[in-house]
Amino acid sequence: MESEPTRVMVAVNESTIKGYPHASISSKKAFEWTLKKIVRSNTSGFKLLLLHAQVQDEDGFDDVDSIYASPDDFRHMRERNKAKGLHLLEFFVQKCHEIGVGCEAWIRKGDPTEVICHEVRRVRPDFLVVGSRGLGPFQKMPSHHNQTQC
Repeated sequence: MESEPTRVMVAVNESTIKGYPHASISSKKAFEWTLKKIVRSNTSGFKLLLLHAQVQDEDGFDDVDSIYASPDDFRHMRERNKAKGLHLLEFFVQKCHEIGVGCEAWIRKGDPTEVICHEVRRVRPDFLVVGSRGLGPFQKMPSHHNQTQC
């Protein structure tokens, strides 16, 4: 009897420099680290769970020069944001399929810390991998914000 694959949740986000559909550098590195250090050549032994916590702009508007005059205008904006998030996930899903590792990907809206913690409690993966946002191990440790526990 074959055992269930080890489920590794990888939290990914868009590039703050290039925007959608480009993945952030830390997301790409976390994904590549997972493949290199955890999955290695045992692609059938793992399933990657790719989570994108999509954050709305503070003011809720992507384009400062846009005019919103009806409820439909806001619906179209939400649909466009969802499509952008899907393109981001498509990058990672494509990579998984190229190397033959199973995966699932989904989007949740909200504060990344809260979304990730909620999804970890809901899905109960075997591992959680997140990027460091460019912080080294000594920069991450003392930060109260980064010590949030799920």
